[in-house]
Amino acid sequence: MSHVETYSWADLRLTANLITLGRIAASPVLFVLILAASDNRGASWSVLTVGLVLGASDYYDGWVARSSGSVSRWGAFLDPLADKVMILGASWCFVAVDRLFWVPVLIISVRELLVSAARTRWAREGLSLPARLSAKYKTLLQGAALIVAALPPLEEHDWASSLAIWLAVALTLYTGWRYLADGRAGAIAAADQ
Repeated sequence: MSHVETYSWADLRLTANLITLGRIAASPVLFVLILAASDNRGASWSVLTVGLVLGASDYYDGWVARSSGSVSRWGAFLDPLADKVMILGASWCFVAVDRLFWVPVLIISVRELLVSAARTRWAREGLSLPARLSAKYKTLLQGAALIVAALPPLEEHDWASSLAIWLAVALTLYTGWRYLADGRAGAIAAADQ
């Protein structure tokens, strides 16, 4: 747990943050493609390609930020927001075209909202929690579940997309529990100082 720095509007113009903002802005293209492929329940090569490009931009913006020494508070806020917009939006689109069952998507959505609310509360108190490595794996597994849902060769294999999304749910719940436990411990430690 550490004290957070202030936001600088100039940091929004950093290359890494512009890539992240581009990912948020381009996410609706993915959503439209999933919905347009409703005859195939969202499975299409165009959905897969756009999803992979957006996912690669998630890796690339972090690499740019670290290699250029331009890690910023805006980046720390925008990167997980972009992940949530893309993953939750695409997941609900897959629910809409009957590719994914709504229960695991709802569980993931509620977890993401609860952790975001907790993170916001702690930020207002001047505290921040760095993401654990398991949270990065959680995002990768959520993305992998969406890739499985988008793959045309697996369109008729519901077991594959079901297995992938439920594995993502398990890791999502675990990382949410860890994050809330870390935050509670950090808040208690800060109060004792």
